[in-house]
Amino acid sequence: MLIDFHSHTTASDGALSPGELIDRAVAGNIHQFAITDHDTMAGYRAAAEYYTHIPGQMRLISGVEFSCRWSGTTIHIVGLAVDDQHPAMAAGLALLGDARIARGKKIAERLEAKGFAGAHSGALAIAGESQLGRPHFARWLIDQGHVEDFNQAFDKYLGQGKIGDVKAFWPELSEVTGWIVESGGVAIVAHPLKYKFTRMKLRRLIVDFKLAGGQAVEILNGRQTADQTNQLKRLALEFELEVSAGSDFHRDAPYGAQLGVELRHLGDLRGVWERW
Repeated sequence: MLIDFHSHTTASDGALSPGELIDRAVAGNIHQFAITDHDTMAGYRAAAEYYTHIPGQMRLISGVEFSCRWSGTTIHIVGLAVDDQHPAMAAGLALLGDARIARGKKIAERLEAKGFAGAHSGALAIAGESQLGRPHFARWLIDQGHVEDFNQAFDKYLGQGKIGDVKAFWPELSEVTGWIVESGGVAIVAHPLKYKFTRMKLRRLIVDFKLAGGQAVEILNGRQTADQTNQLKRLALEFELEVSAGSDFHRDAPYGAQLGVELRHLGDLRGVWERW
């Protein structure tokens, strides 16, 4: 059986619209599926509306991927089966939306100070109804002829340590985890190995996450080695956490994972999919 509890649409930084992503998931015979855009549920809402008008046996789960801070690092927490109308979730989404707007303005100010006039209005036009983010600035830089491609845009202006690398104000891990749990959802640490923590620091993260009400860890995210998956399985067992998995799909790419994770690869651990 195929599942996928981590994917993105044009509502954040994905390449496919919510409807296109739903079509892809249905065509791929995915049994349970979640759209987890960054700090917004607009993509999920659009997908849920679209899915009511097409045939399919897939179970669509509400989802979001929140940005937060822990020990000086930006951490991503996925929330599944959340009620986006719950006051705690609605307030959290509004707070993160405002943080991303402020971040976008700051990125534009820095680019415009470098001589790239019109960066803000240009990126906004490209973003449309999506959340404004660095990929939109990258596309604008390409369209204006300032860079040749996305890689160059990030290498020169938008990547880590460059002028467009603006650190937004993110809430604390405990606060974000609380929004998810209060709204009836399951909180999951996304891609734990991407933070490149030492074993001891990763264990500290999991301890604080559980204290905040966190319930699960992502043991498979996109393309990773069997050793990495086994390491995360052991972590889940040690801390008695449920497990989740997803492709972290953003767009078609030569080395990117496609939608869908086969459950047989996840062993006999307690999976979040058993809730539904």
